[in-house]
Amino acid sequence: MSVFANTLREVFGVKTGDRVAIYLPMIPELPIAMLACARIGAPFTVVFGGFSAESLVGRINDSEASLVVTADGGWRRGVLVPLKANVDAAVEKTPSVRNVCVVRRTGTPIEMKAGRDRWWHEAVVGQSAHCPPEALDSEHPFYILYTSGTTGKPKGVLHTTAGYLVQTTLSTKWVFDLKDTDTFWCTADIGWVTGHSYVVVGPLSCGATVVMYEGAPNHPGPDRFWAIVEKYRVNTLYTAPTAIRAFVKWGEEHPKKHDLSSLRLLGTVGEPINPEAWMWYHRVIGGGRCPIVDTWWQTETGSILITPLPGATATKPGSATRPFPGIVAEVVDKDGKPVPAGQGGMLVLKTPWPSMLRTVYRDDERYRRQYWSEVPGAYYTGDGARKDEDGYFWIMGRQDDVIKVAGHRLGTMEIESALVSHPSVAEAAVVGRPDELTGQAIVAFVTLQSGKNGTAEVRKDIREHVGKTIGAIAKPAEVRLTDALPKTRSGKIMRRLLRDIASGKATVGDTTTLEDYSVLAKLREEEE
Repeated sequence: MSVFANTLREVFGVKTGDRVAIYLPMIPELPIAMLACARIGAPFTVVFGGFSAESLVGRINDSEASLVVTADGGWRRGVLVPLKANVDAAVEKTPSVRNVCVVRRTGTPIEMKAGRDRWWHEAVVGQSAHCPPEALDSEHPFYILYTSGTTGKPKGVLHTTAGYLVQTTLSTKWVFDLKDTDTFWCTADIGWVTGHSYVVVGPLSCGATVVMYEGAPNHPGPDRFWAIVEKYRVNTLYTAPTAIRAFVKWGEEHPKKHDLSSLRLLGTVGEPINPEAWMWYHRVIGGGRCPIVDTWWQTETGSILITPLPGATATKPGSATRPFPGIVAEVVDKDGKPVPAGQGGMLVLKTPWPSMLRTVYRDDERYRRQYWSEVPGAYYTGDGARKDEDGYFWIMGRQDDVIKVAGHRLGTMEIESALVSHPSVAEAAVVGRPDELTGQAIVAFVTLQSGKNGTAEVRKDIREHVGKTIGAIAKPAEVRLTDALPKTRSGKIMRRLLRDIASGKATVGDTTTLEDYSVLAKLREEEE
């Protein structure tokens, strides 16, 4: 890390305050580059390796990065990802970029532009392994991470140095009960905030041994994760509910091939987990002995804010339980008044916390408008939630994912949880489509458990099951069976695309994060 920090200064002319764009696969050079930037006070922006050249352009131009760190390519399910070619296309439209540093990963022939491009392994030759850290103000910008927004302009979430480091370190120690001897595996891509906080900064600041994996959970086989757990004797596994539901669909036989006895703690992140997936995770992966920490947080919050603490918090499957020490969360109505126990409302944060975003990069007004104008005197998370009589929080998903049927507001998460509790259903996503009679109608996209047949009777039974679980108003107007759901590479279901399909609209907007374009094409074919 110090060698590359010196390389940034001496070879590429990066100074404190200069921005660096990092566009790499999940290889060691990625966290090395991040930490090297931090050491000299150069704010970085990691651009997910699945993004297109055009997405790269927007992020580089908004941050005005002077250097891009990339690789000749990466691997995904055995297929080459042409990272350097994407950079070449992007930098034609990014006037701030002076240099490109290229890691040799695949050995694929690439074009190197004289005077601009340098190989990593050549640039670091002769650099000292000693690089004293730059003395910085605690609020010095640490990194910018671009996240989805409601406009076409990239939304750069800005985190600063000291507060972010303090809270990611503390939450790693407490939430994961970290031991000096632990091998810690957060399965997120570093291109997302989970990877920043719990692959790189938090665990490494605690001195943990960290597993990184460049690849998909089902390549070369559906037991890939469990082979890694067995091989490296992983103690803590932190993954997404979407991945867990995929594991359920693939079958118990795959984890049962491997010795998972090294696991002592399991975690979930990224979206609410339905109780059935929670129980499967606990029983099959944890062997009934591992606590599960169901965590809630956001790109903007920087670190985990609502979570059980293992050994200290009694868990309830499907609930993120209570706020992390020092966090003041509440469920309120549109006037900012707390709602009664069991009633849904807006999830807000009432006091500041160390790792919170400081602004939207170069757009303070957007920051104030999006996060601070919705609820008086509080940070608006954009999520819906309810708090039960024990003070436990149940996250209901994004408030813009609410479906309004005949005047009744229904959370998509509640319906999806009911769907996957059906014995034939492995995974489900629910969206609304316009309906002349009810305003909106519920459309459920469902993947079945392995070996289950998608007969008309099964569809009917699934609809009736939702009616029995929630009520007749929640019955889907349509149940569409599909082999797979459109997801990002981080495992999140792209409900926006499903809404377009359910409504019969053409797909609009950015699809560069889509993991498998064939899923979308097949859904379109089935629609026709």
